[in-house]
Amino acid sequence: MNELAQKLSTGQVTSVELVEYYLDQIRSRDGEIGAFLHVDEQGALESARAADARRRAGRPLSPWDGIPVAVKDNICTVGMPTTCASRMLRGYYSPFDAEVVERLKQAGLPILGKTNLDEFAMGSSTEYSAYHVTRNPHDLSRVPGGSSGGSAAAVAAGLAPWALGTDTGGSIRQPAAFCGIVGFKPTYGRVSRWGLVALASSMDQIGPMAATVEDAEALFSLIAGGDHRDSTSAPQAEYVLPEEIPDCLEGVRVGVPEEFFGNGVAEEVAAKVKAAVKLLEGLGAEVRPISLPHSTYAIDTYLTLVTAEASSNLARYDGVRYGLRVAAADAAAMFKQTRTQGFGHEVKRRIMLGTYVLTASHHEAYYQQACKVRALITQDLENAFRQVHLIVTPTTPSTAFRIGEKQDPLQMYLSDQFTATANLAGVPALTMPCGRDKLGLPIGVQLMADHFQDGLLFTAGRLLERALKEAEAVGQL
Repeated sequence: MNELAQKLSTGQVTSVELVEYYLDQIRSRDGEIGAFLHVDEQGALESARAADARRRAGRPLSPWDGIPVAVKDNICTVGMPTTCASRMLRGYYSPFDAEVVERLKQAGLPILGKTNLDEFAMGSSTEYSAYHVTRNPHDLSRVPGGSSGGSAAAVAAGLAPWALGTDTGGSIRQPAAFCGIVGFKPTYGRVSRWGLVALASSMDQIGPMAATVEDAEALFSLIAGGDHRDSTSAPQAEYVLPEEIPDCLEGVRVGVPEEFFGNGVAEEVAAKVKAAVKLLEGLGAEVRPISLPHSTYAIDTYLTLVTAEASSNLARYDGVRYGLRVAAADAAAMFKQTRTQGFGHEVKRRIMLGTYVLTASHHEAYYQQACKVRALITQDLENAFRQVHLIVTPTTPSTAFRIGEKQDPLQMYLSDQFTATANLAGVPALTMPCGRDKLGLPIGVQLMADHFQDGLLFTAGRLLERALKEAEAVGQL
């Protein structure tokens, strides 16, 4: 992104030309990919013209003023629909911008449009959108991952230079891994959730998706920061880009948890991730085995908590205040018919599961038990980060699967088995491509760090990214 910023600064390219280029890419390719739900051509071009005027006057709002961005459609935007890929919010226009959108506009970034997702961010394949399926640019017969599949596919296909996604249990990192791009889930509280349509409020985070670690870090620096409107926002949330990065990882200890390389992990995935670990060692890091004993319960714990919180958060969609309303004889019938017609099968499934675990007769056995296991998982990570600075794992157990392949919901949920741990503990996590399988599908490696050590992840990620490119160039990857 620095190259684009430099070209804009020197006048080699204008923001209007840049926006028109990406709009042309969307027109020519998105028909087969389906990354976008809404494209705001007029709004993006108006923003680009304003950015060019600021450049000519010598008053750019940021180094990236004029570089366009795509936004996941569960993040509120003025002037564009915010549907969460649901019939429930078809045609809904938010009266306000999310905090992250305000920050993008304050930095001068034109918004190309809103990207597709699994309905209300509930899914791991973007097959659960009420409008259309998004396809993986590397193989159109395969999923891009989810729920931020539209953002991942847009970046991977070159329809947008970077994008915002959201991550509750892996919804940035899993699609980023499937599509061969970089995805980052920040420390919980580092990016405001104001204007993000809530799925599970104790785990949701907005984060960047980009082609490189450097680009993801730049976008993160624009959206990170405290917000008085978000009660979970951290006061030390601002992120300043480093002036320089080290050329090695001397003194950095890297932990490799054995639990993430067991049954269910594709051999090619494990091999590529282990090769990435070797490269970290070559960069001067000390690699040591660690254990996260309760991580085997992460997906069960995550599903219990996320369904419970979703059941509570989605109670607001009742046909009374906004969104879909199905006419009926009385209020009770209107509630029932509105929610029956407005929600898709996966959303209904999770609402029912969450309502069940929150009932008085099951609250202690399920919800409270899951809260206790979450504390143990968090404690495991706290113990690990007393020994190491970074933890390295596969991002996903496999590469992208075929559209329609996973009909069993439990098999779909297992796509997040390596990513949910970071959300439960609130720690930052970065995924980046580390090679391909024999079919040419991207494989992702995940790096986790302790709370507010986001910068360490970007430093390690940049160095590993460079080492991976060098290894690939000489045929060692």
